[in-house]
Amino acid sequence: MSALDPIDRRLVVETQAGLPLVAEPYAELGRRLGISADAVMTRLERLAASGAIRRIGVIPNHYALGYRANAMTVWDVDDRAVSELGKLVGGMACVTHCYRRPRRPPLWPYNLFAMVHARDRAEVDGMTVAIGRVLGGHARAHDVLYSTRILKKTGLRLAA
Repeated sequence: MSALDPIDRRLVVETQAGLPLVAEPYAELGRRLGISADAVMTRLERLAASGAIRRIGVIPNHYALGYRANAMTVWDVDDRAVSELGKLVGGMACVTHCYRRPRRPPLWPYNLFAMVHARDRAEVDGMTVAIGRVLGGHARAHDVLYSTRILKKTGLRLAA
């Protein structure tokens, strides 16, 4: 992609901390930029298609929503089955992120990671059991790693 034009740059700056929390966020952005809501959407679609921005999505604050037991469940499954199993686990309603990672033997045998968010550890335990049922006999071992602090998650930020 070529360099951002001045309006695209302002659009990225205006949205990098999130969309305006109003009934019509694209119209509000358009008002700020002096363009229509349709033009805002067209520009965002073009920026996403070009790879200049990755996506527009909701990033909930799990703690503020009452989800205080956040955990990464890690699983040791056969490498030949991990891709198919990962698709099944990733499709579960209780799993927000699911991906394959390399093992680091002898201390780290796990290759399938599935993130869950729950109100308490008992709920995480139930989710872990449900994931284990999906994996069946393919799961040789697992562990549950609870979050101990909130990390600020942000991507690249353009200066205003």
